[in-house]
Amino acid sequence: MTQHWSGYPVPPMRYEALHTDRVVRCFVDRPAGFYAMFARSVAARAAHDAVVCEGRRWSYAATEAEAARIAAGLAARGITAGDRVLMFIANRPEFVFVLLAVQRLGAIAVPVGVREQRPGLAYIAGQCGAKAIVFDAELAERIPDAAEAPSLGLRVVVGGTGAGSLAALAADAAASPPPAVASAGEDDVACILYTSGTTGRPKGAMLTQRNVVHSVLHYQACMRLVPEDRSALAVPGSHVTGLIAIIAAMLQVGGAIVVVPAFQAADFVRLVEAERISHTLMVPAMYNLCLLSGTMVRHDLSSWRVGGYGGAPMPVATIDALAAQLPQLSLLNAYGATETTSPTTMMPAGLTRAHADSVGVALPAADIRVMDDDGREVAPGDTGELWIGGPMVVPGYWANPEATAAAFTAGYWHSGDLGSVDAQGFVRVFDRKKDMLNRGGYKIYSVEVENVLMAWPGMVEAAVVGKPCPVLGERVHAVLHAPGAVRDDAALRRFCAERLADYKVPESFVWSDQALPRNANGKLMKRLLRDAA
Repeated sequence: MTQHWSGYPVPPMRYEALHTDRVVRCFVDRPAGFYAMFARSVAARAAHDAVVCEGRRWSYAATEAEAARIAAGLAARGITAGDRVLMFIANRPEFVFVLLAVQRLGAIAVPVGVREQRPGLAYIAGQCGAKAIVFDAELAERIPDAAEAPSLGLRVVVGGTGAGSLAALAADAAASPPPAVASAGEDDVACILYTSGTTGRPKGAMLTQRNVVHSVLHYQACMRLVPEDRSALAVPGSHVTGLIAIIAAMLQVGGAIVVVPAFQAADFVRLVEAERISHTLMVPAMYNLCLLSGTMVRHDLSSWRVGGYGGAPMPVATIDALAAQLPQLSLLNAYGATETTSPTTMMPAGLTRAHADSVGVALPAADIRVMDDDGREVAPGDTGELWIGGPMVVPGYWANPEATAAAFTAGYWHSGDLGSVDAQGFVRVFDRKKDMLNRGGYKIYSVEVENVLMAWPGMVEAAVVGKPCPVLGERVHAVLHAPGAVRDDAALRRFCAERLADYKVPESFVWSDQALPRNANGKLMKRLLRDAA
């Protein structure tokens, strides 16, 4: 019998017992793992674009050949199944090739965002016991030395052709037959992604082959992805969104990954036209920057049919402006995390405007519970912490049983997000538990205030934090990045007062010419903003 999700047909599902502590819904017919998805597309789409970057193109057959050569080179230097390989690589074709090479060997990819600094890299390498690192030449100064990261016995640089380069590694092994594709089990770890570490040392979330496959099948079914889709990799490939929603999803359906080395709004709009981009998943600020560039009306963007977004609310003003300029674009809010291998909820097509305050409904295999501080489920519509279960939820953190025990209960991951699920199943995310403000006993969700601030003309980023107050405990303080906006505190305060309860209106503003501070994974660091308030 055909099953459905919000009216969309989805593949058949059944309950399965996983990781000894959970029984979850799984897709019955599914690929064995990451490389198996890719191999199937190679067989079906050998001559079609797999990777595109700045006018260069690699077909699926050519991409397989690149991955096989790199895999042979890594194998010749001792990398085997289960070894951890750090990938300190920006958005470039080699990111995809190295990722596939590591998967071919049954090794574990550890992508790290290129904002990470030397001490962070050394910690990650030591914590996961990485045996190798592949890194961009321009990032060489940030690579820890042997004393800082003794496990890194193999260091391979992307760029150039000399000794130690990725090109030389692949060339040296070209005469030998490529290693056979490793037989990966569904419980085997495919990737380790380190969480943001905004309050301490980052934790290595273990994304298994099963986790990756289920997330990709969610994207395929619920965004209705097809082989003809062409997706722009404008967010970092090292982030769970870029890795899963774009790279893995396109490799599964046989679509094209159009790599964007650096996001510049006007250039990106031109790229959408030139490459006939049909699919994106970006943060709302990136869509807003495209609108503010003023270039969208000058290009044929009719190919752009799916616009996923997450990480922050999409202001209604932005939704309306995109609808006016791109009537064919289906905007889909999605909510997830590293620990959920990207998506947990998604907004069904056509409902974004009517439910602009929601992140959508639970995906077919996702199970969301709203729990109070005592671990009891709250009533529909009431607020609590979102606990998330399903086959896309990671089994835990690498070599960190204490953190795993603290963050998981019977297979449910404690998200740390405060939210609700209404009687119709629409999920709302109000705030991080630690970011909620308390002004004289009144609880304020920063996301609600930020959503209003983002509707101010020219606003690019807005963050709301609590400013200490000896009388009220906290007052509402806003930090704004709006280079082209009118900077009028009184007018902005009146604007907010027309849309918010009086106690939610920011009492102080800081206008910044610089982008707001983010950590190596691109997550807003509100702690720094609170410290400076």
